Amino acid sequence: MPSPPPIVGLLLLLALGFFFGLAFEEFHARANQKRPGGVRSFPLLALTGALLYRLDPAHLVPLSAGLLALSAWLTCYYWQHLGETDAEGFPNVGLMVPICNVLAYLLGPVALAEPPWVAVGATVAGVLLLTARQELHGFARRIELTEIVNAGRFLLLTGFVLPLLPDTPVTDLTPITPHQVWLAMIAVCTVSYASYLLQRYVAPPGAGLLVALLGGLYSSTAATLVLARRARDDVSAVRQSEAGIVLATAVMYLRLLIIIFVFSRELAMTLAPPLLVLSALGLTMALGWYWIGGPHRADAGHAAAPANPLELVTAATFAVLFVVISIASAWATQRFGSAGIYALAAIVGVSDIDPFVLNLAQGDPAQITVRVGAGAILVAASSNNVLKAVYAIVYSSAHVRVAPAALAVLAACGIAAAVVM
Repeated sequence: MPSPPPIVGLLLLLALGFFFGLAFEEFHARANQKRPGGVRSFPLLALTGALLYRLDPAHLVPLSAGLLALSAWLTCYYWQHLGETDAEGFPNVGLMVPICNVLAYLLGPVALAEPPWVAVGATVAGVLLLTARQELHGFARRIELTEIVNAGRFLLLTGFVLPLLPDTPVTDLTPITPHQVWLAMIAVCTVSYASYLLQRYVAPPGAGLLVALLGGLYSSTAATLVLARRARDDVSAVRQSEAGIVLATAVMYLRLLIIIFVFSRELAMTLAPPLLVLSALGLTMALGWYWIGGPHRADAGHAAAPANPLELVTAATFAVLFVVISIASAWATQRFGSAGIYALAAIVGVSDIDPFVLNLAQGDPAQITVRVGAGAILVAASSNNVLKAVYAIVYSSAHVRVAPAALAVLAACGIAAAVVM
């Protein structure tokens, strides 16, 4: 995108400087503080930066000299106020004020040289970070150190490991590449990690169905185990726990559809009608049972957040399962055709079906057709529902009865949809 005409850039930098200065001055006025910068200074700083940029846009010597002069002035100002403290005893200086002044100065050349969205985005980001001080500091105090480490793991898995993996097959046993394996693992971890964060930091206490819904995004099997145990320990919460179990499975169908869509839109479009119908059916049964369950306890269905899905052991286990299932799928297809894939789908349903589903989503259409892949995914999901029904009965000490029946209905409907495929 070409840079805007000079007159447009000039008007833009003055408007952004005024907006930034207004937010800066209002923020410090509320705190009864006076700081260098404001509604007049910032537009003038942006204009000065723009004019110095126009003098030498190739080498930027005047612009650099102006930046050094501004930095020297800010250094002298803060050197004089370095020992001051506010009413609470904290230092009366900080980096935010000089950074805002430098940003206002650089808005001028950016507005002239770059597309408008760059200057607008930088200004809005600066205003938000400036005015949201209390909220951001409160958020930082609530976050545990382990969560920062987990976020670092997520960035490591996505931004460092993924680009290094080759995107070519390394064995004749499967066409899946290491890059595809890791990408599939990241897709699942992203959905699970987002659900984990929402359960841990957003879901309000006592929001039983909300926790069950988020649990379905994370792992419907794990949600089933947690809610079944709660029904065993608290008989008065049985109805709500059963509704949560069915709701988690209803959300599982949406989760599968979203992940499949990332890798194969054709397969996702084929699966969309049955998965959406199954999700709607599960949602209807869950909410119907919840509403007829009488008075609801405030803590019904509420459980602690699940374990973080970004552990390296979990990631390695997923990658190994993905490769093993990919090889097994290729062998079953060559040996038994579509019948072998359906049999394998029924078997993997008693464990984690994500590697199997993503393997079919990234598979070779010449070996496994879209309809066969869609049918196999429905069979795997149905097999997994049967397993969850067993878990619900065993771990609740038979207190849970309606949820297993609902899961069996969903499993039967899934098998019927697979037959129609």
